[in-house]
Amino acid sequence: MSRYLVLGNGQLLVTFDEGLNMRDFYFPYVGLWNHIGGFKNRLGVWVPGRFSWVEDDSWSRELAYQGDTLVTDVRAVNDVLGVALEITDTVHHRENIYLKRVRVKNQGPEAREIRLFFTHDFSIDESNVGDTAAYDPGANLVYHYKRDRYFMVNGQSTQGGIFQYATGTKRFGGAEGTWKDAEDGRLEGNPIAQGSVDSSVSFRLYLEPGASEELWYWVTVARNYRDALQLNNYVKERTPAALLHQTEIYWRHWLRKADTDFADLPKDVVRLYKLSLLVIRAHVDRGGAIIAAADSDILHENRDHYSYMWPRDGALIAYSLARAGFPEITSNFFSFCEDALTQGGFLLHKYNPDGSVGSSWHPWILDGRRQLPIQEDETGLVLFALHEYYRRSGDLELILSLTHTFIEPAADFLCEYIYPHLNLPKESYDLWEERRGIFTFTAAAVYGGLMGAASMVDLQGDRERAERYRRKASHIREGIAERLYDPSIGRFVRGLYIRPDGAIEKDATLESSIFGLVEFGVFPASDPRIMSTMHAIEQGLWVKTPVGGIARYVGDYYFRRSDDVAVVPGNPWFITTLWLC
Repeated sequence: MSRYLVLGNGQLLVTFDEGLNMRDFYFPYVGLWNHIGGFKNRLGVWVPGRFSWVEDDSWSRELAYQGDTLVTDVRAVNDVLGVALEITDTVHHRENIYLKRVRVKNQGPEAREIRLFFTHDFSIDESNVGDTAAYDPGANLVYHYKRDRYFMVNGQSTQGGIFQYATGTKRFGGAEGTWKDAEDGRLEGNPIAQGSVDSSVSFRLYLEPGASEELWYWVTVARNYRDALQLNNYVKERTPAALLHQTEIYWRHWLRKADTDFADLPKDVVRLYKLSLLVIRAHVDRGGAIIAAADSDILHENRDHYSYMWPRDGALIAYSLARAGFPEITSNFFSFCEDALTQGGFLLHKYNPDGSVGSSWHPWILDGRRQLPIQEDETGLVLFALHEYYRRSGDLELILSLTHTFIEPAADFLCEYIYPHLNLPKESYDLWEERRGIFTFTAAAVYGGLMGAASMVDLQGDRERAERYRRKASHIREGIAERLYDPSIGRFVRGLYIRPDGAIEKDATLESSIFGLVEFGVFPASDPRIMSTMHAIEQGLWVKTPVGGIARYVGDYYFRRSDDVAVVPGNPWFITTLWLC
């Protein structure tokens, strides 16, 4: 469940696997629609008498990014073929253009022709029904289309444009696809196919021993043929080299705000920090959605994916981006949440990048009783992150525009969705989306959200409302201290469950997310109760193998790889380990 390279511009998002196969191609939203869906757009190489896909084991590959950019820096060498490739990929920072430069070196002892093959396994709008792949002889390019989606493929080498092409049927009626046609080094030139289709194109070079030359390949994407062709012509007129250079420069300028004082941090850590900012940026849609992940491999485990906007995930990312000095990227996220807010003042489970409600497994009725199918922390965290956004950006106009449409209704809901006798929020699903109850993380998020809302309505002089929010937050802090700290074990518990008979049951499972008590401002890190809790997390959730890292909680079953809970309490997660840090 990983992609080694991720490229995007806020509308077009492209990913690659370890074998340099393009595996995900999202448009017109980041995360929607995936026009490859985890299948493979391959790269292959032919020399006289031999052919190999670059994903094959005969290749050695090094995948990386150029420093401070969303531009790749890839090496691939095949000693059997006697070919070395230097590959640079990017998505143009502004236009919906995917660009690839391949420098091909002939490491063989004699001059020869070398051909490169590119395959296109598009299933437009996540369906292979009714697609068309066609060759346009006037423009010498191949394009795929369905309704208002057009994908135009072209390129050039020192020997000219597309050398060979083929369109055909894939995964239907016994046909595997034109990629099989490529393996003899020749494409048969079928000019059009419809239904479940794919295509392949080739380019050729003539290289002396030890010589190298460049070829360029690109895909333009638009809602109609005319606009896709205009982008194709734009690439040719401006030159792909110039567009690649523009994109390199853009990302380096964008990252300048991250050039802070890193003191004695190792260079590799600083590099990883900056690369993380770039990869996160690629997952932020221009319309505001911040998706959880673009990796479609999870479809092999579950007939769903992670290309949704969870308000919690989006809020934590928006909060982090604001702290990193990039609050402006997230302003549309808060407007997205404004549009998504229900009439009741709460946010639902998750959303598609176009703003529609996403799939869910939270029911409106459980054991014959009606309930809200929510994770209440998601509403609280958006308020918390919005306040941080204001603190870092000073964007008072956005706060004023959201006050009556988002801040007040969301905060009013948090104030009402409380058990007064417990001074804690009512039941909702936990942040891991696995159980329903009253959880420490959720209570901390509600506290942080109410305190943030109080500060934001204070900006307009509404002291009465601000005081109400602060008073409710104070009550929740009292409830957390009284109900969710267990002096008998010297730490905070995961949460509480209210049984049908009214009895309250503590869940003392050691849980990493309790860090939220500090992060969302409930208690200071120096509080002895926090210190003892975090010490217990460090001791009890650390994975005691060479892998290391912090598990989500003791006994975590999600993709479990070991039943020895004493050694491996659960799979280690990056985010939970960073929470401890």
